[in-house]
Amino acid sequence: MAAFEDLPEGCIAAILSRTTPLDAGRLSLVSKNFHSASDFDDVWNSFLTSSGSQFIDSIISHSPSLAKIPTKKALFMALCDHPVIIDNGRKSFQLHKKSGKKCYMLAARSLEISWRSHEQFFNWWTSMPESRLAV
Repeated sequence: MAAFEDLPEGCIAAILSRTTPLDAGRLSLVSKNFHSASDFDDVWNSFLTSSGSQFIDSIISHSPSLAKIPTKKALFMALCDHPVIIDNGRKSFQLHKKSGKKCYMLAARSLEISWRSHEQFFNWWTSMPESRLAV
């Protein structure tokens, strides 16, 4: 363990940024240096920008409160815990907490379903005001 204690925090942060969010969280329990390095914005920025920084910027533009979040780690957690409604209410977006992968939920009306206009097959196609997505 002493060999890890001798590594600079920046080096540990570079290592953590090449893992997954789950691993970064687990490794933060190894030592004080790992814990400190796991809070670096560069680590969490690597998880956020794996799909492109412009993509994350466009997601943040849909929810202005996300722009006020002070750290990249807090932004990552917010995008995991609170889906963002996008595409004129036809989709929601969030990040998977363990892997950092993108997750989408699609509104049923945005799907192309064969025979959807035929009453015999889709008589349940009514608006639900409590739905989180536009219908």
